[in-house]
Amino acid sequence: MASVSPSLLSADFGNLDRDVEMLNNSEADFMHIDVMDGVFVPNISFGFPVIKFIEKTARKPLDVHLMIVDPQRYVNQVRDCGAAIMNVHYEACTHLHRVVQQIKQAGMKAAVTLNPATPVMMLEDIITELDMVLLMSVNPGFGGQSFIPETLKKVARLRRLIDESGSRAMIEIDGGINEITGAEAVKAGADILVAGNYVFGSSDPIKTISLLHSL
Repeated sequence: MASVSPSLLSADFGNLDRDVEMLNNSEADFMHIDVMDGVFVPNISFGFPVIKFIEKTARKPLDVHLMIVDPQRYVNQVRDCGAAIMNVHYEACTHLHRVVQQIKQAGMKAAVTLNPATPVMMLEDIITELDMVLLMSVNPGFGGQSFIPETLKKVARLRRLIDESGSRAMIEIDGGINEITGAEAVKAGADILVAGNYVFGSSDPIKTISLLHSL
């Protein structure tokens, strides 16, 4: 059975309270929050005031994914927004081990994201320090992209690395997730499915979340 982290990037920002409350009443395990700066990725989403607004009514842990340059500058701000998990990109951190330590010292779980072209082996020396690894199954920056099939082999490689190292890191996967790709990802070893358009574009989001949860 998969955990589900719906991406609020696909929510209706004119009715954000309504969509957060819907997630509160669903089988979602986390709320996935994508922060984009227009530099690390070619898009801009939202910043800390919006996360703080979500945190006021959210009853699920906030899974904050920073698609930004220099994420280490914002560790305390992410914590102060109520994040349970702070997720930084491997590609954005020159001193990744130090950033992971900072996140943990701030009282959050530490997660690292890999872009599609970044191999799993890059985390070999830090995997036991991590609480989660997020594998992007699309190129980050835009919602609604198609799932990259090669990611399934990457999930399997990461699962082997985690099991062989004794790490307790969870595997999260984000991008193009639906009933079919979600089932394939879970079969390959993924623990958490991030879904945006598939959930919020559904005529019955609560039912869709339940479907993903059952995979």
